[in-house]
Amino acid sequence: MQLARLDDIGDYLIAPDPGAARLTRAVDGIDHEGNRITASVVEERPLTIFLNAQEIVTAMTIGDYPDYLALGFLRNQGMLSAADDITGVDYDEELETVIVRTARKTDYEEKMRKKTRTSGCAVGTVFGDMMAGLEGVSLPTTPVRTSWLYALSAKINRTPSLYLEAGAIHGTVLCHEDRPLVYMEDVGRHNAVDKIAGWMLSEAVSAEDKILYTTGRLTSEMVIKTAIMGIPVLASRSGFTAWGVEIAQQVGLTLIGRMKGQRFVCLSGEDRLIRDADPAAVPQEPRRAGRKSGT
Repeated sequence: MQLARLDDIGDYLIAPDPGAARLTRAVDGIDHEGNRITASVVEERPLTIFLNAQEIVTAMTIGDYPDYLALGFLRNQGMLSAADDITGVDYDEELETVIVRTARKTDYEEKMRKKTRTSGCAVGTVFGDMMAGLEGVSLPTTPVRTSWLYALSAKINRTPSLYLEAGAIHGTVLCHEDRPLVYMEDVGRHNAVDKIAGWMLSEAVSAEDKILYTTGRLTSEMVIKTAIMGIPVLASRSGFTAWGVEIAQQVGLTLIGRMKGQRFVCLSGEDRLIRDADPAAVPQEPRRAGRKSGT
């Protein structure tokens, strides 16, 4: 697997590759003035996830990192744990399926009878009781410096991405202190965070000292996934839902939204924050260049 390196804006382990084949398609059209244009649009593909011999779900995704998506989805649904012996992850591009195999025999038919459609832009699905996975969750009291938050926001928003290339997509970034590590994108923010969870499970990466950044709304689903992953801090450029805030307060998750330039709002877990940066000294966020609309 070739990992993008972006030394000028942060040494990512995995970064978006806007020019990757199969992620976008050029479509001809016209603009508001009637001029002929060619627009870059994001592809959507179905991916069916199996756990051993059992079909679990078909997700709409851009198609990159199907192994991480499958592992992370199953982990966040409580169908896999860090203790599981994963004997194989097999992806068939032609059949658009990925099979995760474990040494342990699995049977989640009863759990799959109860499912919740979530508010994800590509309509996520959560099996079983949405709150069940939070039983016994204890998030670490890792401190978070506001200087890290400002640095992360600046670095992430300067990173070349599929969003800047074509739009219609969400990004999620796993970070350590002021360094963004792994940046995943997908049509649904739930897919992007599941890819992060899958990478962490695959690489046995610890969660207690990490920050999760998302470009999307801070909904109940995003808060639940972050807490289940054991990450104590979730931040976003976007806003909150009331239930997302309520769950974050219940589990002790630091929830930061509307993070742009000098500003952010913390609605849960403010006790982790160490205010070591003067907001007035932080540069205002420049206007972002518009996405490519044609050639």
